Amino acid sequence: MAVMKKKGEREVPAMSTTSLPDVVYIILFFFMLSTSMRDQELLVRYRLPEATEVQKLEKKSLVSYIHVGVPILSMQAKYGTAPLIQLNDSYKTTQDILDFVAGERDKMNENDRALMTICLKADGNTKMGMIADVKQELRRANALKISYASSKLLSY
Repeated sequence: MAVMKKKGEREVPAMSTTSLPDVVYIILFFFMLSTSMRDQELLVRYRLPEATEVQKLEKKSLVSYIHVGVPILSMQAKYGTAPLIQLNDSYKTTQDILDFVAGERDKMNENDRALMTICLKADGNTKMGMIADVKQELRRANALKISYASSKLLSY
């Protein structure tokens, strides 16, 4: 039986890194496509009320949001601690809801305008008078399909 001897120390061959930039760009491209950007900056704080019968919205592209709650800490010096209405990226009054709904309808296709839903995200401690005022303005704007955001109650 023959014994094989090693001749000198062998080195590990160099690894080719020419395809590494391609892999990095593919990964970057994948994350850019799969990540969704936030539509608007939240200027109010709210804790959603809890509910037992919760349904998910099917077509979120047809939903416009109205946020009602206490301003964030950085805005409380200017606006106080009373609940405010946020439409898109600014604080508004109930009189501005008509223009908001009209603007949101103009952004949609003709066929989807009838399916438009307004989602009201309000703090659980907000007075019902403010919610009633918002609902009254939505009636004037002929936005009759309203959804109320809530968190699911875990125990019954």
